[in-house]
Amino acid sequence: MRSTRSRMSSTKLLPIASLPLAPPHLSLQHNLTSDPLLASPKKLHDVQLAYPSAQRRSRILPGNSHFSHVSPLPIPFPFRIQVPDEEKDKDGQWIEDWLSGREATEPAEKASEEGELKLWKSKKPQEGPLQLLALSKACLRDCFPSLDVGDAFELLGTPKLASNTTTQQDEPAPHAVRDELTSVLGGRNVLANNSDDPEKAYAPWSLRYCGHQFGNWAGQLGDGRAISILETPNTSPNAEGQVWELQLKGAGRTPFSRTADGLAVLRSSIREFLGAEAMHALGIPTSRSLSLVGLPEVPVERERMETAAICSRVAPSFLRIGNFEACNGPNQVFLFGGGGKLEKGWEGMRRLTEWTKRLLGVQSTHDMVREVAKRNMRMGAAWQAYGFMHGVMNTDNISVLGLTIDYGPYAFMDIYDPHHICNHTDQEGRYAYRLQPTMLVFAVRALKEAIAPLVGAEVESGGAVKEGWADGADEETIEAWKEEGMDAMKHVEAEGMKVFEEEHWSLLRKRLGLKEQVSSDPDRIIRPYLDLMDTHSMDFHSTFRALGDFKPSSPDAVLDRLLDSSCSFQARQTWQEWLKIYSERLGQEKGTDAERKEYMRLANPRFVLRQWVLEEVIKRAQEDAEGSRPLLMKVLDMASRPFEPWGAEDELETADEELDEETREERRFCGVGSKQFLGFQCSCSS
Repeated sequence: MRSTRSRMSSTKLLPIASLPLAPPHLSLQHNLTSDPLLASPKKLHDVQLAYPSAQRRSRILPGNSHFSHVSPLPIPFPFRIQVPDEEKDKDGQWIEDWLSGREATEPAEKASEEGELKLWKSKKPQEGPLQLLALSKACLRDCFPSLDVGDAFELLGTPKLASNTTTQQDEPAPHAVRDELTSVLGGRNVLANNSDDPEKAYAPWSLRYCGHQFGNWAGQLGDGRAISILETPNTSPNAEGQVWELQLKGAGRTPFSRTADGLAVLRSSIREFLGAEAMHALGIPTSRSLSLVGLPEVPVERERMETAAICSRVAPSFLRIGNFEACNGPNQVFLFGGGGKLEKGWEGMRRLTEWTKRLLGVQSTHDMVREVAKRNMRMGAAWQAYGFMHGVMNTDNISVLGLTIDYGPYAFMDIYDPHHICNHTDQEGRYAYRLQPTMLVFAVRALKEAIAPLVGAEVESGGAVKEGWADGADEETIEAWKEEGMDAMKHVEAEGMKVFEEEHWSLLRKRLGLKEQVSSDPDRIIRPYLDLMDTHSMDFHSTFRALGDFKPSSPDAVLDRLLDSSCSFQARQTWQEWLKIYSERLGQEKGTDAERKEYMRLANPRFVLRQWVLEEVIKRAQEDAEGSRPLLMKVLDMASRPFEPWGAEDELETADEELDEETREERRFCGVGSKQFLGFQCSCSS
């Protein structure tokens, strides 16, 4: 049976293995430099057959290398290999054969039509089943309108919150298109083209990058558990020359995994899957989430033993500031993990810069740095306006496109507290909510430090440098270029902060229903409002939402929603004073109270992906992953449409017990939740 989406779409739908590849001039792996050990898709395939451990061994790559080809292999690590006694004294080929049998090197039988890519499978079945647990309709619509998902949405069931309406489904009948989708997004089957023709060759890859972690230089890091599997053209209007990069998070070891397993647990995968789509719905620049696939029989050891899952995520590119630092990082030695003093990659820097300039649509390297700064400060302004806390703003987690990436111990603000730290690993509070703009400035400065010699060389030559631009340059010349480059970029941070300020106040005006830009708003309206929430420990989101019901003609009415009966007379009086000023300011705006309420409802979410919501969803999924599909899909729906009046919002006077169970649950999921989760902190492993 065809899905509803398939029947209704006027676009020809294609199985995932038949999606078109981006042309070579738009493909990262055709324009940046690969690891010489795995220099081509054909070389990767040969290694998989003969010496597969090579692609999974941690190693420091040469300075000019940007990525390494690597194939998904979501199995436990350390690898559970039981070598027969008679093989133990031999040269280790038995281990290589064991791994090779699990690599995707055999052509897979598939019902879909042939495309530019082939579908590959392993010789031996991998551990246990794959469970398609969730799929984002919004991401499909926006990024992959021609992707056929078969009967996936029938499998996932009707989205529902109420637990007693969630029933265990019978094992679905095989469906070629849906099974192909799940096998690829679950890391079992692999898309590749091992052609000797470099224009046609294609294989998955992981990025090499370095970074500052909690302010300290950490050497080479890289995609330790992320593998990009596909670049396909972006067919959206006005997106000519752009691609969507599809990436699996938790698909097994890469050369950058160091001592880790390259896997992700169900808990963290749910958080990223829901978090990215929630951010997009709020209008905050972010990577997207396509799917969530569970691997219930693949054990993963974290603080305790858990099961694996893979979140597939989407972006025009996952390049980050750490990619530039990998070409020219500080010379300090990092003692743990083999960071050390890395080889400089001057030609790698030039190629990476030329590629990034194309992505950003700028001409000069100086303009590229300026654009990276502005985009990230614009993103940071949205974080602050919507109470989002990233938790791990290391330079390797900061996108050059100004996207929110790498969702770990993130959180949305509950009770407003500008000092809140959402990551309990961040003991010094480096990435506290109030410091996030400062940490973005730190990341921009790290980019400037890395790229300054190139900018200086361009200033000296009067334009873009050519291949081999730094050949033969001594340290004195490099340092002179760096000084010239840093001087040329001296205003970048100030320009970025100006963008932050303008965007931040603009978004907060919108949340307060103010369309006109009045210069006194920050000091007279917005800061006092935030101070009131801080002083009286008020919820960041529901307070904004409730304020939409304010009417200057009856100012006390909204106070009954904002303040409970235990609030002091002084608190009520302070709020009355602010509302008087706010009422006067509203008098400068055009439109009716009803129009302002609608405007504010489109800026202030009714549903927020709070920590308690995530914890409840995770708990139910861990208890019964397949049975939690309707819950996951309903929370995804609410996160994707956060401004809707969920839970009969317009009938708040109606008692909970008078609502049907699903509406009652919607109302509960829109609430602040248990006090035990207020200010809840996650760890980096989240």
